[in-house]
Amino acid sequence: MLLEVIACTPEEAAAAERGGADRIEWIADPQVGGVTPDLSLAAEMRRAVQVPIRVMVRPRGGGFVYAEDELELMRRDIRRIAAAGGLDVVTGALTPEGTVDQSALEGLMDAGPGLAFTFHRAFDEAEDLGEALKALSVYPQVTDILTSGGAPSAPEGAERLAELLRGSKAGKPPEILAGAGLTAENLPSFLKATGAARIHIGSAARFDGKASALIDPRRIRAIRTILERHVTGMRTCGKGEISR
Repeated sequence: MLLEVIACTPEEAAAAERGGADRIEWIADPQVGGVTPDLSLAAEMRRAVQVPIRVMVRPRGGGFVYAEDELELMRRDIRRIAAAGGLDVVTGALTPEGTVDQSALEGLMDAGPGLAFTFHRAFDEAEDLGEALKALSVYPQVTDILTSGGAPSAPEGAERLAELLRGSKAGKPPEILAGAGLTAENLPSFLKATGAARIHIGSAARFDGKASALIDPRRIRAIRTILERHVTGMRTCGKGEISR
């Protein structure tokens, strides 16, 4: 199981790691779904934690169809991320028709050769999620797709997420990273319904579950415990099936 947690500052990243995060998604302005953070803090972020960090590259809130000047800014930011070292990327782009903008994506990946990419929830605004998954599957650099199954939240999109998980190749990129609206309360039933093995949380990691609040390591530990219990339960069931 992988647990990725959103953090906006080095202090939040450290708190998330203490709580049990396996990976950090570093963003700014979570109220608009995240934009590119202050990259001058890259070295400080990297020193703050031992776990991997993926950096949001998104020049603004709103949609995911970008003009050339916006794409150039994104490429420049990715070059800065690559130069900083020890960081990877979260980004995404769509065409006006609602398909993966492969030309834009290839340009972004070329700006950071060797970096791993998460294609973020632009995926959920694609016209056809199955076709979007196929389009992204040709790029080894795209290791993850962050998605709620095309629904406002992952629990609401559980059925579609289960389909996407079946359609993806387990252990091979891109892997489905389920996120949006997951909490300690709904996670057990979500895991059972989908079989998801990679989980992304934002507000659920914060005091009172508010996006504007600080990271609460205890809330992350509670989610970590749920994931571990789920894995233990799956192993127990597996042994039971074998023994029969």
